[in-house]
Amino acid sequence: MNQEKIGKLIAECRKTKKLTQVQLANLLGVTDKSVSKWENGVCLPDVSLYKEICKILDITLNEFFSGERLPDETFKEVADNNLLSTLENSVFTLKEKIEFFKKKWQKEHFFELIIVMIVIVFFIIYGFIKDNGLQYLFMIIGFISGVIENNRMIAYIKRNAYGKKSKISID
Repeated sequence: MNQEKIGKLIAECRKTKKLTQVQLANLLGVTDKSVSKWENGVCLPDVSLYKEICKILDITLNEFFSGERLPDETFKEVADNNLLSTLENSVFTLKEKIEFFKKKWQKEHFFELIIVMIVIVFFIIYGFIKDNGLQYLFMIIGFISGVIENNRMIAYIKRNAYGKKSKISID
C-alpha cells in the first residue's frame, strides 16, 4: 500500500464529493488534522475507518488500497495483489494477536489471580489442619473460580483479538 497514492485518492474523492476536510472528519468522527495527514501521505487511517471512508467517498476497498480508480478489466488482478500485499504486511497474525491479548490479560489480572489463589490455598490447608471437611468445598470453589477466570480471559481475547463486530469465533 502506498500511503501517498491513497492520500491523493482520498483528497481527490473528497473534493469530487464537494466535502471539506472538516466535513469528512466530522462524518468519520476524527479531526481534520487526521484527514490532512492521510491526504498528505503522512499516515493511513485506522483500519476500522476503511469501510466508512470508502462508503462516504464512493470507492471500493480495492481502489482505496490501490490509491486509484480501477477500470473493470484490472479490478480482479488488483484485488488479488491487494489481498496478497495485505496478508504479507499484516502486523499480527491471528495466532499472534490471541497470544498477545492472553499475555496482556494475565498481566492486568496478575495480582487478582495471586490473591484468589492464596486465599483458596489458605482455606484448603486450614481445612486439612482442622479436618472439618471444608477443604473439599474450597477445592471445588478453587476449581470453579479457575474456570470462571479462564472464561473471562477467553471473552477478553475474543473481544480484543477478533473485534467487537467480528463474526469469527474461538469456538
